[in-house]
Amino acid sequence: GRQVISTARTCNLILIVLDSAKPVTHKKIIENELNSFGIRINQKPPEVKFIKKENGGIGYQEIVKQTKGMSVDVCRSVLKEYRISCAEIILREDITVDQFIDVIEGNRAYIPVLYVFNKIDALTIEELDILDQMPNYVPISSQHKWNLEELMEEIWSRCHMLRIYTKPKGQIPDYEEPVILHSERNPTIEEFCNRLHRTLINEFSHAFVWGRSAKHQPQRCGKDHILMDEDIVQICKKT
Repeated sequence: GRQVISTARTCNLILIVLDSAKPVTHKKIIENELNSFGIRINQKPPEVKFIKKENGGIGYQEIVKQTKGMSVDVCRSVLKEYRISCAEIILREDITVDQFIDVIEGNRAYIPVLYVFNKIDALTIEELDILDQMPNYVPISSQHKWNLEELMEEIWSRCHMLRIYTKPKGQIPDYEEPVILHSERNPTIEEFCNRLHRTLINEFSHAFVWGRSAKHQPQRCGKDHILMDEDIVQICKKT
């Protein structure tokens, strides 16, 4: 319904859970529903510069040759439908007319989707091989709890989240409540400290790091050290 769709527009990732016995039919229905509400799944916003102007007419420029239907005449025709007579258009990638309309509308949500195929315990090996050819999918069996760990790993990866574990001095790491950081920002130990407490960085001396980002276990690091998923960090304060 509309309430579910409006919530989906604000998500970092959408999971579409499908019955493995009827995946294609249900998949198409849900995709069409999301598309009709302006959600573009597993797509990136088109690389198009679109600026409305007060005068000067239509400025149209193709940085990349257009082979999917766009041209200066099509551009003018679409803009006329929206009663836009002055604008600057620069196409930096090969796009369709529908993608150009999405740019003009300006209210599309571009969200990654992961298809979760449930009840794989009822499928044959041959049927699983066919499903394996589909992109962005994870097979599971909720009843038998098959492959749930892979599903969780895919969710963490596609949401670009890192799990950083704290380790108080002389104690074992806290694996129950990791500090969550965003991988696309290349998070540092300083950001990790700020998540723990806003004044902690003022008392920071150095940190010991165990995990993928450490050259040796542990590695003594400064506040600018970039962390990786499932690193363990022990903060040492100034004395």
